Amino acid sequence: MSPYFEFAVNNCYANRTLYEAIAGMDQVTFTARRPGFFPSLSKTLNHIRKVDAFYLGALRGTGIGRAVYTLPDIENVSALAEEQSRLDLELMNFCDGDIDLDRSMAVERPGAQTRERVGALLPHLFQHQIHHRGQAHVQVGDARIKPPQLDDFFLEWERAPIAQDCIREFRS
Repeated sequence: MSPYFEFAVNNCYANRTLYEAIAGMDQVTFTARRPGFFPSLSKTLNHIRKVDAFYLGALRGTGIGRAVYTLPDIENVSALAEEQSRLDLELMNFCDGDIDLDRSMAVERPGAQTRERVGALLPHLFQHQIHHRGQAHVQVGDARIKPPQLDDFFLEWERAPIAQDCIREFRS
């Protein structure tokens, strides 16, 4: 497995673990004002979803570009978890096998079309996920829910079973 595939599986694991922790959260709590860059857990997790869709579209050459940011937020935890899971599996699929890291991709930016190498887009996407999941982690605690452990992935001795679920689902 390539390191990029491992990062994509880690991404799936961390998102599922986070969504599992908030699975019973009602819409009022999910959309309530929280500390962080985005004013609610809903806004933070929707931002992750939209950026994932934006970059996956750029990587595949099939995206809707910046129009993704005009999509309405999904304010139901289970519906958002389902959409994030779909995107996570799509990212795993993209990262499976040989990746041409030097390939240049079109990326729509405000007022311009730019080019980025796949080898720059993927680490950026993974780092973006980690950055905002960290903010969501604080928001989960602010909602009086014990924030889940999100870094039990890479080492065999601490790999959480949910990570294996991501791989099984990917292979099915």
